[in-house]
Amino acid sequence: MKIASYNVNSVNARVSGLCEWLQETRPDIVLLQEIKCEFNSFPFFEINAAGYDAKILGQKSYNGVAVLSRHKMQIMQENLPEFEDENARYLETLVTVDGAPVRVASIYVPNGTPPPTNPSDWSKFAYKLQWMDAFAKHTEKLLHCPEPVILGGDFNVILTDKDVYNPELFRGGALYRPEVVNRLQSVAYQGWSDAFRVAQIKSSALTSKSENGYTYWDYGGGAFVGDLGLRIDYLWLSPKAVDRLDKCEVDKAPRRKQKSSDHTPLVAEIVL
Repeated sequence: MKIASYNVNSVNARVSGLCEWLQETRPDIVLLQEIKCEFNSFPFFEINAAGYDAKILGQKSYNGVAVLSRHKMQIMQENLPEFEDENARYLETLVTVDGAPVRVASIYVPNGTPPPTNPSDWSKFAYKLQWMDAFAKHTEKLLHCPEPVILGGDFNVILTDKDVYNPELFRGGALYRPEVVNRLQSVAYQGWSDAFRVAQIKSSALTSKSENGYTYWDYGGGAFVGDLGLRIDYLWLSPKAVDRLDKCEVDKAPRRKQKSSDHTPLVAEIVL
């Protein structure tokens, strides 16, 4: 089974390139973030024509997550349980791939950008921390699911210095403050595995710059050409899923195209 996570940064603006990529690569499941549209505006026709069913949790102009699948699926959870949220950031489904059930979730963690010089704007960062706390409570429960679980999305967290081209530029920002790093690390300590790093270890890959796992590059300043990137998109695997991990790679091809998202897909292959 091939599963991808992709912050598409407005699905209607990228639908042509997205469908082209779907037909070229044929992933079984795609977890989309920042679809930036409501249900009635989602391009179901184009996605269905490419061979995919789509389940979405949409929001006008902002946020929004979706799960695309070439297999039968059902929605299990919309938004995090026991956490009131007006934003569309979490969608969990159960997908049956060739008779094997797998639980997957598409996740868009708040950015939280706090201007350090303006304390009144720290409410966005507080919301990010509250959201991540609620997420951690839910992930602990998901570890008890009978099927493999894969959590994928844009987590807006830089975990280590090797996950960003210049750590010092981001050290005090909302993506790399200790509060968010510790919260995402606490999820890993529950028993979840970072698919990209596990795949590197399995393949004995060197952590060279060409294998840094960056999934985001700013549109300006020649960031993509200069590989001035960040690794903020992840696929987190439960123990039952990581045991079946074959490979996990960043697909930079969509980012090279015209009118691309500022993110690119992270793709894993799981043997079910």
